[in-house]
Amino acid sequence: MGNEDIDLGLKNIWGTWFAFRKGKRMSREIAEFQYSLEKNLLQLQKDLEEGIYEHGPYRTFTVCENKKRKISVASVRDRIVHRLLYNYLVPIWDKTFIYDAWSCRKGKGLLAAIQRTQKFLKLYPNAYIWRADIKKFFDNVDHEILLRIIARRTSSPKFAALAKKIVMSSTTGLGLRGGGELKGIPIGNLTSQIFSNIYLNELDHFVKHKLKPKAYLRYGDDFLIFETNEILLGQMRLQTIAFLSNSLKLTVNPKNDVLLKSKHGLKFLGVDIWPSGRKLNKRNKKRISSRLNLRNLPSYHGLTKQHGSKKSQKVFDWQIYELI
Repeated sequence: MGNEDIDLGLKNIWGTWFAFRKGKRMSREIAEFQYSLEKNLLQLQKDLEEGIYEHGPYRTFTVCENKKRKISVASVRDRIVHRLLYNYLVPIWDKTFIYDAWSCRKGKGLLAAIQRTQKFLKLYPNAYIWRADIKKFFDNVDHEILLRIIARRTSSPKFAALAKKIVMSSTTGLGLRGGGELKGIPIGNLTSQIFSNIYLNELDHFVKHKLKPKAYLRYGDDFLIFETNEILLGQMRLQTIAFLSNSLKLTVNPKNDVLLKSKHGLKFLGVDIWPSGRKLNKRNKKRISSRLNLRNLPSYHGLTKQHGSKKSQKVFDWQIYELI
């Protein structure tokens, strides 16, 4: 339980600013905020301490990669507050997450999730797999449920008030859903990363400790359940769907609700994976080619080296040569 109140002192606000600023390119908005940095941070600290801070509007844009996604970007001032909440929540909640929750966690990540998936395929070559994801997960996170879950481990009154403002800040952008329920957290918020893991931690513990399959893994809202008995796996699928609906007000995406045999491998997280190997799919090869630059080169090099064929590795090496 997080009994300590969230630190809204000026020293912590300054430290949070530097954590936010690290690694970011200078934009016009950051430059303007930084021009009057001391004044802006003093005012932010005063507003937070007095409880009069209000979240501003989001700037939104749409990206089309496989499917359309609306990305919401908050102001610099609000993103500093997001970082403040994130830094407070992670030490409290991360230790409660199961080992096989792989997204947005230190020491985890996409590559590690893919490697873990292949390990499960090798361990259970005769198993059956249920591969699924959540339908429009970020749009359907229920505000009341999320805040209730967070309150179980965080007793800080100041944090509770601030967390509610951050969660409710998306209401204007995402609106009211059927029945007047407030739903949705913005894709693009740093807080949405930890909020999504906290929300789906309920699913993780239900599957891991109630259903107890041979293996379970989740990355974001994509997850896998391994079981040697096909009938038992079918029962687990139905129980999981019911749990998601009744406890989290979420539904499984029918397009990705698939039962597979482990020995045949699977497509997961943009990679074709088998017990004996794996490779990037064509869509992600094209995405890497279009996005490659000197800043992200090390990350993409690791992904291509791990999952690409010799031919794709040669193509990648030529792309690097052209950049230099």
